[in-house]
Amino acid sequence: MRSRVALVTARAARGLDEDMPPLLTAFAAAGVEADITDWDDKAVDWSRFDAVLLRSAWDYAERRREFLAWAERVTARTALFNPLPVVRWNSDKHYLRELAQAELPVVSTTYAETAADAARVLAEFLAEHAAEELVVKPAIGAGARGTRRHDRRATGEILAHMHAILESGRGVMLQPYLEDVDVRGESALMFIDGRFSHAIRKGPLLPRGAQATAGLFAPEEIGARSADAAELAAAERVLARLPFDGLLYARVDLVRDGEGQPRLLELEITEPSLYLAHQPGSAERFVTAVLSRLSRR
Repeated sequence: MRSRVALVTARAARGLDEDMPPLLTAFAAAGVEADITDWDDKAVDWSRFDAVLLRSAWDYAERRREFLAWAERVTARTALFNPLPVVRWNSDKHYLRELAQAELPVVSTTYAETAADAARVLAEFLAEHAAEELVVKPAIGAGARGTRRHDRRATGEILAHMHAILESGRGVMLQPYLEDVDVRGESALMFIDGRFSHAIRKGPLLPRGAQATAGLFAPEEIGARSADAAELAAAERVLARLPFDGLLYARVDLVRDGEGQPRLLELEITEPSLYLAHQPGSAERFVTAVLSRLSRR
């Protein structure tokens, strides 16, 4: 019997997910029927799929409770990848604090919770960090929505940004802006079935003085990059310390600190772009990993 999988997206992301074409081609070549589905489409019977693959449900951040309830319903009917415990943990960026406490190389992050005194949290952050600029972002967010780069002296502007996020019911993250990003960009390392697949370079996402993106995601400048030994070691160290085994996919986003050492900016194991079109054979490896899991069910 022919396998059938759902490639989960969002209405707003239709036509924007560049991973979809290579995945559709690779699944078809493997004899698998792959359907692009919106996660919040109430007409979909998820039990008719052998697997449900989270690919570009990029509007979940403002609807996380609803999204997790949906993921629970899917899990009761079929296989969800990555699984529900992973989605629940990774869809709130407080996971960075857990990884930092495990002494992993994480970009320094301060959190302001919804009931916090934002001015006090900001003052303490500025006293601790000498960086000329900082990044303010929501703790539950995707696509850099609600994320902005600020001059440390613009405290009124920073507090207004923090309050806007807090009033949406989400916590706030403060991080020093690492200047190397403007030169080197970010490195995104893709892993499929626990094995390194390929890497890309992301250009700087947060121009100085720019407002937070109003779109589904910030425009990206993507280019080729070969991960070096230090980046591979950092990414593999992070993945080895996760409280989960057997991830179908993972993307590890790294930036360099002032000493040139790679640090984890974000770990994307819910619905990441995997930039499959930038690496021949990567979509096929992804499909092979899915079919291996289905064969074991």
